[in-house]
Amino acid sequence: MPQLDMSPWPMVIMSMILALFYITQLKMLNFTFHTTPSSNLTMPHKHKTTWELKWTKIYLPPSMYQ
Repeated sequence: MPQLDMSPWPMVIMSMILALFYITQLKMLNFTFHTTPSSNLTMPHKHKTTWELKWTKIYLPPSMYQ
């Protein structure tokens, strides 16, 4: 039974990887990436309260038991 000649296999594998890389690059070249909207268009919300904005605990009134 003859032996299989494996000498061209590394070249075939390398050329296949190179061809897949070029195909993916060509696919990505035609893909349009959407830009994120800039935040300069929106104005920051101004609070009209006199107290300082900080973290406070909120206590709920005790529930009434019957």
